[in-house]
Amino acid sequence: MKKSYLIFLVVFLVLVGVVAYNMSTQNKGGMGMAMNEAGKEAQDFTLSDLDGNSVALSSLRGKVVFLNFWATWCPPCRAEMPSMQKLHEKMKGKDFAIVAVDVGERHSGVKAFIEKKEYTFMVLLDSEHRVSTNYQVAGIPTTLILDKQGKIVLRETGSRDWAAADIITKIEDLLK
Repeated sequence: MKKSYLIFLVVFLVLVGVVAYNMSTQNKGGMGMAMNEAGKEAQDFTLSDLDGNSVALSSLRGKVVFLNFWATWCPPCRAEMPSMQKLHEKMKGKDFAIVAVDVGERHSGVKAFIEKKEYTFMVLLDSEHRVSTNYQVAGIPTTLILDKQGKIVLRETGSRDWAAADIITKIEDLLK
């Protein structure tokens, strides 16, 4: 019994080490961004907002875009949304847009959630997972920040405080 437990423990630790190594080599771009993604133009898409209007990502060219993939059932997504609202309010009147792309949910549930929480940033619906698949979103929340030319400058997976001073400074630098 002890020998099989020891073998299991060794195999487990080796697997954890391999996963950690792979993650560290894939995210050398800093801020969670893969190096091969830095500077690439974000793929254009068109989705419907909560009022049924079609919105193309390309229509936001000239603005710094905060592109967030999320879902109402996701606790980390819900945890970061108040900071996204704070960021949205802080950047009001600037060439900045938050685009929160809900992945795979029905319009009515998403709209009720957004209205209840009184979030005022743009919400688009990716009910068929088309855009999230094209963006290779493997986990949510996933956020990309695009410069004014539509190029990816940051990619993060996981919940963050998006109203933190270092994030605001990075966005303000992109706005210059």
